Amino acid sequence: MYAELKRAWGELTSPGQMFEVERTPVRGVEVLSYKHAPASLRDVWLMTAGHGDNDYLVYQEERISYAEAHRIVGALAASLASMGVGPGDRVAIAMRNYPEWMLAYWAITGMGAVVVGMNAWWVGHEMAYALEDSAPKVLIADRERLERFDELRDQFPDLSVIAVRTGEDTPAWAQPWEALVAGNESLSQDPIDTDSDACIFYTSGTTGKPKGAQLTHRGCVANIMNVAFINSVQPRALAYAAGAEPPAPGSDEPVRALVATPLFHVTANNCVAQVTTLTGGKLVHMYKWDAAEALRLIEEEKISAFSAVPMMTREIILHPDFKARDTSSLKTIGGGGAAMQPDLVGKVPEAMPGTRPNTGYGMTETCGIIAALALEFFLDRPTSVGPAMPTFEAKCIDAEGNALPAGEIGELVVRGAPVIRGYLNREEATAESIVDGWLYTGDIAYIDEDGFIYLVDRAKDMVLRGGENVYCAEVENALFRHDAVAECVVFAVPDERLGEEVGAAVYLKPGESLSGDELREHCKAYIAPFKVPRYLWLLDDPLPRNANGKFVKRSLQDALSIDDAI
Repeated sequence: MYAELKRAWGELTSPGQMFEVERTPVRGVEVLSYKHAPASLRDVWLMTAGHGDNDYLVYQEERISYAEAHRIVGALAASLASMGVGPGDRVAIAMRNYPEWMLAYWAITGMGAVVVGMNAWWVGHEMAYALEDSAPKVLIADRERLERFDELRDQFPDLSVIAVRTGEDTPAWAQPWEALVAGNESLSQDPIDTDSDACIFYTSGTTGKPKGAQLTHRGCVANIMNVAFINSVQPRALAYAAGAEPPAPGSDEPVRALVATPLFHVTANNCVAQVTTLTGGKLVHMYKWDAAEALRLIEEEKISAFSAVPMMTREIILHPDFKARDTSSLKTIGGGGAAMQPDLVGKVPEAMPGTRPNTGYGMTETCGIIAALALEFFLDRPTSVGPAMPTFEAKCIDAEGNALPAGEIGELVVRGAPVIRGYLNREEATAESIVDGWLYTGDIAYIDEDGFIYLVDRAKDMVLRGGENVYCAEVENALFRHDAVAECVVFAVPDERLGEEVGAAVYLKPGESLSGDELREHCKAYIAPFKVPRYLWLLDDPLPRNANGKFVKRSLQDALSIDDAI
């Protein structure tokens, strides 16, 4: 079937076809890009107007059609313009996965302004940092985020605020969403620069504060087409292998997707919501993750695609309600945010014979996926994340930057249209991460003879907890704020449910006494709850160091037992 995959790949990317690839100069470097790609996300949104009365956004008892969504998007864009927002200006969104998230996203990007995706988990000072860093003109927030912002308002006297789902409790200093989307307006047709910012998503690094990744219209559109490509090329290859007529690109029925991860990340926003929107599909939102509720929605809404972190797939399969619910509508299940364990790849078709697992590997810095794998290809190579998408060049390099031959392990670097413009206000970080258009992923991998990528480890000192990046330095900084802490290191602890959990080894100052619960409560004042260490080791001796005085984290991890954690 791999010969058929090569054949299908070549056909779909050949001249004149939907996925034809060309080299395009972007920021002084020629990169691979789709020749027939829409110029902007506004063009993508306008292409969906023909879906009319079809369901677009579903949340609890609410249903919003494409026609109504287009009216709301136009009305909101007009209201934002009246508030002084213009092309290039930024508008922050801070809320749960309510329908208003995507409506605001399309309105903002459709008028040439820039979305700032605020992590809904952030505590006050984290929210303040992002607002200071991105300097938005308007903040669109729900009740919980407004309560946090209320404590910060004095720091942002010129920031206009739009309140979502606050009803009669809308604060006097905010404008209610309902009043701003009551009109009938159309999006402006002013030109949007393909390589201008569409969105800023904050991504954790290994040191310092989160960095605002600048996702462009070109990058986001390329990602939509990359996902559409992988959804076309692999079924086409399998059809050839079976001696059948391949399906035409885009001939599948519209996707019915369950949105289970936060829209302030590229997994849910760029790879699920945007792709589903373009196909005229349905996005079903949840108030919060709950496996029983997910199973109910899969059955009642006839969900065909579920893309989330692997632990959610595992929880669905293992849930007591699983056998009582009809999941036969599911065609694909899987996603990204963490590696899908090989055992889970096989368990999906065992539990749901008509469903195939999929995986996607990507980054905020690539507007979504770099590689993807699904169907029988994933079952055959469960430890791979698939080949790089057509808009990427990919290679593994050694410490000197030399390209390595197939099968040799090194750092994975990629170049292509989806690579971000840079990090907001962080020229040095941008220069370190993107060199001559090549993005240094920080992931250790190898590429086989067929071009399939295999991830081995992460060079970056980061914990990937259920799709959320937790950088160790930030947690260490929070721990060090306690006067009793003398030394500490933070690291990833393997976790079957979330992929990884936050672990910390702590050495207290002589004569000090502190419990694990006290230390966790202390951390909650400085970092979001999901970053607080689940596993804590309070050590009797100072932490081991190397000749340079640095903590020897790896040897410490190897010496610690989860059974001894508190």
